[in-house]
Amino acid sequence: MGWYSDHIEPALVSCACGMKPVSKERAKIVPRASGRVLEIGFGSGHNVPFYDQSAIEHLYALEPAEAMRKRAKKRVADIEVPFEWLDLPGEDIPLPDESVDTVLVTFTLCTIPEVEKALAGMRRVLTPAGKLVFLEHGLAPDRGVARWQNRLNGIWGKLAGGCNLNRDTTGLVGSAGFTIDELDQHYAPGMPKFAGFISYGVASR
Repeated sequence: MGWYSDHIEPALVSCACGMKPVSKERAKIVPRASGRVLEIGFGSGHNVPFYDQSAIEHLYALEPAEAMRKRAKKRVADIEVPFEWLDLPGEDIPLPDESVDTVLVTFTLCTIPEVEKALAGMRRVLTPAGKLVFLEHGLAPDRGVARWQNRLNGIWGKLAGGCNLNRDTTGLVGSAGFTIDELDQHYAPGMPKFAGFISYGVASR
């Protein structure tokens, strides 16, 4: 598993996260990040081209996987604002309370093992007027699709770095104490339905 997790898995995940249908979804929501920004699950940096860097004061990139940080090197070179790596897991955000204006999380809540703890940490570091900007795939509303998500979830997770197909994104965000102010949910064109039910939006503390 060491060789697979260090080489094959990062390549597969990075490839999937860079697919054209996924990039189209990123383009809709990533520009909403502003001020002092914390991106949870920076990965190989697929969000970088979509940031409105003129609106950003500082970008913290939380990514515990060294293999992903290495893959992000070329994209990070295009960042023109103050930039800082944070290499702890998403459950352990090493920032003070109320220290960031935007938390951005894209295709990451599906993977974090202790996702409830991670969301509590995101809420902790946001300023009172801060916002959670999220873009995630998750549990589909159609029973037939959801059944397939439940069937495939185990093997999918083993191949895709612990990714879960059947997490309820909006339920998790709401249970963490956030108020969802804007929300769009749909099946992403060009993606298989079992992995393509998308929720994106903006939530406040």
